Amino acid sequence: MTKFRPCIDLHHGQVKQIVGGTLRDDRRPVENYVSSRPPGWYAAKYAADGLTGGHVIKLGPGNEQAAAEAIGAYPGGLQIGGGISAENAGCWLDAGASQVIVTSWLFSQSGELLEDRMKAILKAVGRERLVIDLSCRRIQPSDGPPAWCVAMNRWQTLTNIEISNENLDFLADYASEFLIHAADVEGLCRGIDRELVIKLGEWGKLPVTYAGGAASIDDVQAVDSASGGKVDITVGSALDLFGGDGVRYDELVQWNQRG
Repeated sequence: MTKFRPCIDLHHGQVKQIVGGTLRDDRRPVENYVSSRPPGWYAAKYAADGLTGGHVIKLGPGNEQAAAEAIGAYPGGLQIGGGISAENAGCWLDAGASQVIVTSWLFSQSGELLEDRMKAILKAVGRERLVIDLSCRRIQPSDGPPAWCVAMNRWQTLTNIEISNENLDFLADYASEFLIHAADVEGLCRGIDRELVIKLGEWGKLPVTYAGGAASIDDVQAVDSASGGKVDITVGSALDLFGGDGVRYDELVQWNQRG
């Protein structure tokens, strides 16, 4: 069964919900919500409600202290991503992160996957403590079905890795889970990328968390249906916990308790 997995997105040291496609180095992103509460408040709430498998994402610099606060408030209960490398991954695990999430560090500046770096971080933390972020952008050819290309550097740079069964099989040797934001719909609250969810569910060999576009509990149900219960979901901007009016947090806690 699809599970709700909570998130804490950090930008400039604050808990925020951002339209993912607007993250750029040269301009201010579109912010759906900026919280007055510290990250530790959210982490403690998730712990009290028994939510597991959630993640803290550092969106750019200036988030180290905030991330440490969140991880410290729920030891062993949250994954950490954003700027993770083989050199610093162990420090975050020691600080209380359940797993580390890595994306950009695995690629060259031009977006080529670096297998030596994959081996290095695997050696540093072990497969069970490693989550690979395969957040992606949709590519729609004029004469064929859609494809999804993994994007790095806050989803600004496309890589040479496409979301395909072959690539997922290859990467599964290095990680215990995948985290996949559909960057083109992230933060828009206009519905999920159903075709991407179907593709992930059909593969279904590792735990996968999907994020992007969820606007209501119907979208949570849609992920469950489209993936055959094999893909979990994160809900951000639509959640009342983050100022949204599409999904009640308590509703999602109850959803997880069904089975």
